[in-house]
Amino acid sequence: MENRNGIVCVVTSNDAGADQKDENSEILHPKLHGWFAEHCPIWPGEAHFLKVEKVLFQGQSKLQSMMVFQSSSYGKVFVLDGALQLTEKDECAYQEMITHLPLCSIPNPKKVLLIGGGDGGILREISRHASVLQIDICEIDTMLIDVYEKFFPKIAIGYKDNRVTLHVQDGTAYLQSVPSGTYDAIIVDAFDPIRPAHELFETPFFELVAKALCPGGALCIQAESLWFQPPLNLEEVTATFRRVFRGSIEYAWTVVPTYPSGVIGFMLCSTEGPHVDFRNPINPINPDHVSGVAEGPLKFYNSEVHSAAFCLPAFAKKTFIGSKA
Repeated sequence: MENRNGIVCVVTSNDAGADQKDENSEILHPKLHGWFAEHCPIWPGEAHFLKVEKVLFQGQSKLQSMMVFQSSSYGKVFVLDGALQLTEKDECAYQEMITHLPLCSIPNPKKVLLIGGGDGGILREISRHASVLQIDICEIDTMLIDVYEKFFPKIAIGYKDNRVTLHVQDGTAYLQSVPSGTYDAIIVDAFDPIRPAHELFETPFFELVAKALCPGGALCIQAESLWFQPPLNLEEVTATFRRVFRGSIEYAWTVVPTYPSGVIGFMLCSTEGPHVDFRNPINPINPDHVSGVAEGPLKFYNSEVHSAAFCLPAFAKKTFIGSKA
């Protein structure tokens, strides 16, 4: 099946290992019996496969299609509109980094807004911060939440924190109703990779985010893999955020084996006000302690990984430094 973004999800019955060829012997998209395949024109020239042990759920909400399957090597897997969203094995690398990179970089965050992130994993990670008094989340699809709560309870456990308020509302609409300077941090778990051509850059979304943040407040948003340049243009994206937020701007990255290219990036921005040094956490979290509603300690994040996340390979570093000029 193919979703609206051109992502192909294949669980086929062809002979394992056999490439499919047309009458002209042109190699087409490979299909393997009993394997999930993610192929998308956003990341041309590659496809990603996971062996399927059992399909646990398939359904369609008013907004999107969903599938959950048990894989042979990454535990349960959640697929949204044909695109792999997370696996039990490596979700920690994404959820912990997108949360703790901003929250450990500012002193005593009290109010946090999450846009997207309906699986509850980022909520779980926010709950580890004792200083946080209020956690708001905007998620438009309640069926998605229900599916995560049924099949991924250790991830969806984030909703059990009594500081969490769910707003079944579009993030942009919610931000329009928020008074200026409400939040210490805003985390945007975007479905699509953030690039200069992304529709969010054509709306007042980021201006609304900056307005909703307090002075020296922090934004963290998914920002594509640094291996996809182009279409990711670090220089252009950074320049845009610098104009809007007028504070610190940094690009960080982490390793997520089941994501295209195996890595994913984040843009971190702060508003005018107290300086935010994203590279050096001033609000550290003990990786060995169990806190909040999480059932166990951190699996991926620590202060050393935090600082290392901002170390860029030579090709990306030259582009990023050039954007500061």
